[in-house]
Amino acid sequence: MTTYAYVATEADGGVATGSTKAVDREAAVSILHSRGMLDVELTEKRGLLKAEIFPKRVKREEVMHLSRQLGAFVHAGLPLVDAVHTLGTESQNPSVRRMMADVEDRLLGGDTLSGSLDTHPKIFPEFYRGILRSAELTGELDTTLEQLAKYLERDLEARRKVTSAMIYPSIIMGMSLVTVVVLSTFVLPKFKVFFAGLNAELPLPTRMLLATTDFLGQWWWALLAGVLTLAVMFLIAVRTPPGRYVRDRMVLALPVIGETVQYALVERFCRILSSMVSAGVSLPQALQVATDSLRNLVFSRALTGVSDSMLEGEGLASPLVRTGLFPATAAQMMRVGEETGTLDTQLAVTAHYYEGELDYKIKKLTSLIEPIVIAAMGLIVGFVAVALVSAMYGVFGQIKV
Repeated sequence: MTTYAYVATEADGGVATGSTKAVDREAAVSILHSRGMLDVELTEKRGLLKAEIFPKRVKREEVMHLSRQLGAFVHAGLPLVDAVHTLGTESQNPSVRRMMADVEDRLLGGDTLSGSLDTHPKIFPEFYRGILRSAELTGELDTTLEQLAKYLERDLEARRKVTSAMIYPSIIMGMSLVTVVVLSTFVLPKFKVFFAGLNAELPLPTRMLLATTDFLGQWWWALLAGVLTLAVMFLIAVRTPPGRYVRDRMVLALPVIGETVQYALVERFCRILSSMVSAGVSLPQALQVATDSLRNLVFSRALTGVSDSMLEGEGLASPLVRTGLFPATAAQMMRVGEETGTLDTQLAVTAHYYEGELDYKIKKLTSLIEPIVIAAMGLIVGFVAVALVSAMYGVFGQIKV
């Protein structure tokens, strides 16, 4: 049995509050209706033992599945409230259950789906809610939910590609570091003691490695404090607009990585703008939402100027070219869309084109990272091996003498 706190309207028009126990929310509502109460709003009360110390966050993957399932239910003719209730009760994530229960209560109170999701901005981003808001006006909620699910799936797939490509280099790096630590900590110091007993001098590579490990062993706390201080200073700096702008500008200026990030931002901008324009959102409002979704201050500031120029009658393509952030191909496609009145279609084509280009850039980036990591760790392990072998030959030389 679950305890629910309720706020309801009594038969005489008064407001009643209290709590009741029931198997689920529907049973609780039925109990209160049998008491003559109307306009029931329920909130699940969690006991101390059931309270979550660290509530589970709602992952983007779960939002994708919710969008696809909700769109399928709506397309099948199931009432929206019933669809939300079903998805909420079947979820294994307590945070999703609470979120969907809140959405259900708001829908029962007469709110729209987009309005109900506005209270959960950390789960549903602004562009998601904006597209839903337009879809509710045009009556294409099921189609729009499916499109949003596909967009989230593409975004997740791009992240998975980068993550999977980094697994092998990460394993190589971890094993190499373990090898270096074991050799430097347990093997080479024994050579140092042995050579000292022979009144002999260690080879240069061995002395260099031992000096490094001695320094790290003696001053590790100072190095750790320095790294933590720099990390805290960086985090504080990027919380300010100037710091964020410098960070975003530096990322875009990096070889290979910067171009990959640029293509990802262009693809997202075109995809969101296309979805909102095709859903009937006015271009200035769609441009604002698409700009806010990029999370890159360099792009955001440049696109603010684009919005101003567009309102002055310059169109969209020409101001985008002047930013220097959009490739000429993207601007040309948008210009064709403006001239032919098919901007939403051309934006979708542009997004699809740069989706393919982004896949190529990600493959290029990951194929470049792997050999760099392997080569760097090979040099480190190789140097340790040279230091170890040099020490061994030194021992043999001392024995022969």
